[in-house]
Amino acid sequence: PDAPGFNAGLAAAERAAQAQSAGAQGAAPAALSQQPSVSVPPQPGGPQPAATPMAAGPGGGQASWAQQVHRLAGADEEQRVAPWKPPVADIFQQAAMNAAAARPAGLGKRLAARLLDTVVVAGITAVAAVPLGAKAVDHINGKIDEAKLSGRTVTVWLLDGTTSVYFGIILAVLLVVGVLYEAMPTAKWGRTLGKKLLGLEVRDIEAHEPPSFGGALRRWFVYCVPALLGIGVVGVAWCLFDRPWRQCWHDKAARTFVAG
Repeated sequence: PDAPGFNAGLAAAERAAQAQSAGAQGAAPAALSQQPSVSVPPQPGGPQPAATPMAAGPGGGQASWAQQVHRLAGADEEQRVAPWKPPVADIFQQAAMNAAAARPAGLGKRLAARLLDTVVVAGITAVAAVPLGAKAVDHINGKIDEAKLSGRTVTVWLLDGTTSVYFGIILAVLLVVGVLYEAMPTAKWGRTLGKKLLGLEVRDIEAHEPPSFGGALRRWFVYCVPALLGIGVVGVAWCLFDRPWRQCWHDKAARTFVAG
């Protein structure tokens, strides 16, 4: 082997061992664990260099090179900075923005949306109302003809056991269609087909969100029942004078307004 190169390597190894030994006397054991051991490969035919001692382990023994690397990696993980996260929007500020954006819709758009919804509900209900209504009319005409043939003055009741069943079925169909077409979409999305086409939405006055199913159902019943009694126009026209939300009777019953 090359004697000058070997002697230089041996001298460097001895100096590293002396420096590490001197540092071990004045430094903490944790600092020693971060110093890698240095060794010089043995040269054939020559004296064997002294290897540097390994760092002290947790139990007073010597830690391997893998343990030292593991400790260094753990220290890096402890010093790692948490990633930046975007701030969460203030829910109160968002609610205020939603309330500011909600304005009562124009009466013309509301009337057009109501006419479209009425056409849809009436068309679906007519599927059951037309044949049952025809049967009810035939039944009443038969009673009238029978009274004429009797030659006596007879009171013909338009509503009897037969016609009441027909009218009850028609009313039930109307209410079911209203629940499926009006109440459920209003509670879920805040709008029906007519309101969606006109860009309108039913909202709760306080939360400015779509009403609950109970509120939407109450809104439909308060609209439907006066309409069947012939006074529904008054409840709908109430929004012409109501301020500031322009509520109809069914809106007041459900504490809602139409935004658009």
